[in-house]
Amino acid sequence: MLPFFRPETFSFVNHPTPAIVAQSAVRRLPRLALLLFCAAYVLPGFFGRDAWKSADMASLGFMSELVSGSARWLSPTLLGVPAESPALLPFWLGAWAMQLAPAGIPADFAVRAPFGLLLVLAMVGTWYGTYYLARSPLAQPVAFAFGGEAQPADYARAMADASLLAFIACLGLGQLSHETTPALAQLGFSALLFYALSALPYASGATTAAAALGLIGLTLSGAPMLAVWFGLGGAAIHLFDRSHDDTRSTTGHRASLQSGMVVLVTLLGAGLAVWLDLWRWKIDLPQANWADWNGIAQLLLWFTWPAWPLVLWTVWRWRHQLFSRQISRHVALPAWFVLVTVVSTILTGTSDRTLLLALPAMASLAAFALPTLKRQVAALIDWFTLLFFTTCGFIIWVIWIAIQTGVPAQPAANVARLAPGFVASFSVFAFAIALVATVAWAWLVKWRVGRHRAAIWKSLILPAGGAAWCWLLLMTLWMPLLNYAQSYTLLVQRTAALLDEPSCVEALDLSQGQIAAFQVYTTLLLVRAGTTPVCPWLFTEPGPDLSIPAGVDTSLWSPHTAVRHPVDGTESLLLFKRR
Repeated sequence: MLPFFRPETFSFVNHPTPAIVAQSAVRRLPRLALLLFCAAYVLPGFFGRDAWKSADMASLGFMSELVSGSARWLSPTLLGVPAESPALLPFWLGAWAMQLAPAGIPADFAVRAPFGLLLVLAMVGTWYGTYYLARSPLAQPVAFAFGGEAQPADYARAMADASLLAFIACLGLGQLSHETTPALAQLGFSALLFYALSALPYASGATTAAAALGLIGLTLSGAPMLAVWFGLGGAAIHLFDRSHDDTRSTTGHRASLQSGMVVLVTLLGAGLAVWLDLWRWKIDLPQANWADWNGIAQLLLWFTWPAWPLVLWTVWRWRHQLFSRQISRHVALPAWFVLVTVVSTILTGTSDRTLLLALPAMASLAAFALPTLKRQVAALIDWFTLLFFTTCGFIIWVIWIAIQTGVPAQPAANVARLAPGFVASFSVFAFAIALVATVAWAWLVKWRVGRHRAAIWKSLILPAGGAAWCWLLLMTLWMPLLNYAQSYTLLVQRTAALLDEPSCVEALDLSQGQIAAFQVYTTLLLVRAGTTPVCPWLFTEPGPDLSIPAGVDTSLWSPHTAVRHPVDGTESLLLFKRR
């Protein structure tokens, strides 16, 4: 191509779309590389760690009670107390995994298999949802006067690749997407529903089944209200989107049937939630003060970074398509998912676990910003990402070296102060994986600043690669330290060593995570404390400065000892013996 020739110069004067993309910009991201990239993000965090406090551990406790028969399958409880989230399906999946696991497989490892598949489902739903949105006529790039514009299938595939990279790059995805909690199940089923609604113009039996499975799965995972809003809003957007067929009469009839089917399944899901008592009305409006709104703003900024600036740019550049008389589903549908999730996050006070559901749609919107980005903006994203993640990775390596050798002295002293009693261990396997990942990051940076600069997804390869690299470093080099600080293992071991197992213990005001840890990792028999002692021992959380809480009747219970969590003082326990 001549240096002075630009295809967009010869395109139509009145662009029906802000996307100007040449065929050379939608080159294929190698499938094997993409699959390996996703595996490098999914697998670390599901292997080699304990269940972490407190939601991860609490979920394991509910699953264990289902397996043992201590709780009913339609109303999971932990020592008779229901979960904060009105979820059923996530606990069922974990319990089934525990039942099917071979003998000798730890329970906290067995339950991660279905949840790992749910994370994969979220990735697949994000990719295919964006793919079908990008096939929409209003999403297509400008047709050049002399040809050379991106072909629809190639353009859609490039947009889908970009959305998957944006999804992985989001900082808030790391820990929550690797826990065995209802939040991950909600993420997987909401992404499945996002795909199904995106693909309705090309509907088949599989698409309809995916919509039903997404709505019912989201309802049974503890988010029936979000399922209702997603379903009704998605059906309305599809009904008023008439751009995917040539004849308006055929389009209207087909769209009405499809939208009606989505509404019907949505109402069936709502009825199922009523029958199973899954509705939990919780309105927790933020206070009209700086602290609350500043906290919400900070959560939105860091949790969805780097997707949110691209999302805002997409809404601005595609605003004429979004707010015109003809709905542009490729912007309206993901924008609806984001709006519902963000409003729910603000109004219910559920913070990051609700906001997690916005990430697939935000990743899709972020991808549609790429065809309209100027070269200077793309370069700024690359440089910022390079500096940010390289600095993070460097810090992770330096602290790990300090833990192993004591040099540099200051990071080693900080770790000793924050995690007293921690003894470092060296794993050749973990070190080798971290080293290979670091070499891969260096190669990726070299590739990005070298050739292949025309690929439209190029601006998201470094954010996604950096997020995956740092997450993998944390899950290899720092895993022993994180297990020491984030699990209940040592607390349980120290406490159980003071008792003769099996022993009966009463639990007073313990968190669900603590209760689950003792039930899963020991043979102690825990019962909820009552007015009359039935066990020789009592566990309770201490008051300020390890003082005896007011709920303990000292005429019945004699203080025995205090057991401290090695890192988190709020997780310490007081042990009492019956007089």
